[in-house]
Amino acid sequence: MIGYVVVPGIDGSDDAHWQSRWEQAWGERAVRIEPGSWSVPELDDWVEAIDRGVGLLDPRVDDIVLVAHSLGCWAVVEWLATTTRRPLRALLVAPPDPSGSAFRSVVTASFLGMSARPLPSATVLVASVDDPFCAVDVARELGRRWGSAFEAIPAGGHLNSASGLGDWPRGKEALARLIGR
Repeated sequence: MIGYVVVPGIDGSDDAHWQSRWEQAWGERAVRIEPGSWSVPELDDWVEAIDRGVGLLDPRVDDIVLVAHSLGCWAVVEWLATTTRRPLRALLVAPPDPSGSAFRSVVTASFLGMSARPLPSATVLVASVDDPFCAVDVARELGRRWGSAFEAIPAGGHLNSASGLGDWPRGKEALARLIGR
């Protein structure tokens, strides 16, 4: 059985966000992380929240998929680099550019200085060609460094609620490809 750990970005994902819709559809097979530092993100807090979330999954889960958006991608990357849990997969959607001014203006020092390195798990990175928080070429390079399959979405913005994606069928297709890897 597959279990899903939903890892939103700063301040979480509202009810209209594709992550919230997917989580609702997955029911008991899904857990959303709950860091104490939603608005002023601390990396260790977010990584620990992911670990707690994984621990809350149904004991029958034998395959874990992390579904991350925005800053949550960087927390997942850090968690994947330190965990021994397997098997794992991660869908990384719209990671922000860690060298961008928007990133530096909202995170604490704990997130600064992060760099992309090969990940020990199968991952798919989905980015929009017009994401205001990460140029598509930067996202493509992050994917290359992480060893992620890369998918570009035309004109999707930050791939969040404001993008009007609803249940986001294209994202579900990327998730299905990840699970099939």
